[in-house]
Order: sequence, then structure tokens, then C-alpha cells
Amino acid sequence: MTASNPPRDEPRIHLDSTAHLMNSISSQLAGQLRLVSPIGRRRPAPPALVLVAHGSRDPRALDTVRALMARVRELRPALPVHLGHIELNEPLLPDTLAALGDTPAVLVPLLLSRGYHVKQDIPEMAAAAPTRARVAAPLGPHPLLADALHTRLIESGWPTTMDRTTRRSTAVVLAAAGSRDPDSATDTRRTARLLADRLGVPVVPAYASAATPTVETALRALAARGRHRVAIASYFTAPGRFATQCAQQAPWIASAPLGAQKAMAHLILHRYDQAQATTEAELASA
Repeated sequence: MTASNPPRDEPRIHLDSTAHLMNSISSQLAGQLRLVSPIGRRRPAPPALVLVAHGSRDPRALDTVRALMARVRELRPALPVHLGHIELNEPLLPDTLAALGDTPAVLVPLLLSRGYHVKQDIPEMAAAAPTRARVAAPLGPHPLLADALHTRLIESGWPTTMDRTTRRSTAVVLAAAGSRDPDSATDTRRTARLLADRLGVPVVPAYASAATPTVETALRALAARGRHRVAIASYFTAPGRFATQCAQQAPWIASAPLGAQKAMAHLILHRYDQAQATTEAELASA
């Protein structure tokens, strides 16, 4: 459980917006400059970006991922962007990679923490592909996720100002999917701390499956400490069964999944650039 400073004031919000705009411009310029060497020769095309989604039986999940892919393309139009799923939806990741042939690719998992899919499933699919594919880090934890969570909470009714008395009875449950991998819980706790710093109230991680505490247990623990005004922050990339179940337990408000926010698109490109920079450094030192 974490508590910290009060929410940022309005001027800081404007500064954050300006920073995102500048980051967007810088990202587009960087993508163009990478194609030209210092002596004017054109470099090889950058690796394709492959978004790796989990897959869901909920049709809203696929719609959300496609909208997020469109956001990424808007931010960096010259970059080839593709989609592959681990399961349940088409195209499946092995099919996407096979279609790329020998085109190099960077795989960016649309997953919010480390776990089995990030450590095993995706690398194994990448290794079996005909192309040279590098797997980027998962999206979380990162401050841009705290920004996106904060935005969704405000959209759901979270107040932009809060007096001290109200703050003492308020908290947030960060509802995540859950994993048996302890690194996943570590990553989710870090995101909870980042969000707590933004909100100035305790943020407690809780899970829909495979890990503890459950959302129900977290709500009971907060109520026992006098925190009855509790919001559920949906720590899911897209709508689905777990996100719906967690939101239904909210005693106050529940935010929507992270979705196709611009902050999410910026974060995807950041992970892509990190992975590509690592590859270039390794090639330079070889």
C-alpha cells in the first residue's frame, strides 16, 4: 500500500500535455533520421513493429487493439506495423511472422508485466519464425501507464481536487489479470506506486486470477482501515472477462481499460525504440 504527494496541479497537467506533443514530434523526426546515415547514404529500412496481443473472445478486445495499432501508425507513418495474437484471435503471431518472410521485426507485447507469455511463449514463437525477430520489454511498469490510468480514472468520475478529509477515506484498487510469476507481481506493484504518486492516495494491487490478493480481499482490507471510497483502476489493455468482473466489484467508480490512448501508443514506440537500440549496439560491438 502506498501513499504520497497530492495530485499535480493544472499547470503541471499542461506541461505534461506539451511534453507528450514534443515527444510525438521528436519520435517522428527520429524515425525519419534513422533512415539516413551521417554521410547521406540511406540506411536499411527499420525493422517492422509487431504488436503482440494476448487474444480474447470479447470482440471489443480486437477492436481496441486495432485502434491502438492505428494510433501507432499515426505517430510514425513510415514504420511498418503489424499485429499478431498469442491465442484466440487471428492473425496468430506465428502467421504474422511467417508473412513477414525475412523482414526483421521487433515484437512489442501488449502485456503490462513480465510473466509466462513474455518469458516463454513469445520468445519461442519468435525463435521459430523465418525472420530475425527481437522481443521488446512488456509495456509495464512505466510512468506513461500511470498517466493512462489516471486519465481513465478521471473519465470515470475521479475528482480533480480532493480535500484532506475525503482523501483519508479514499483509495484505489489496481485490478490486474494476475500471474504465478513473482516478477509479474513486482511489476504491478511498481505501477501501483507510480499511480499512488499521481493520486496522493493508497493504491493496492489486486488480481483477477492466479495471484493474491483478489479484488474482493483488497476491498475488505481497505474498508477495515476506513477506506470506503474506493475506485477500481482497470489495469488491462483491452476489455474482456477479467476486466468486466473486476469492474463489477467497485464500491464507488471503476475505470475503463487502458485502450487506445495516445500515451499507450507512445509507450509502444518507446519499447520498440529501446529494443532496436539494443540490437544496433550489439551489432556495433560484434
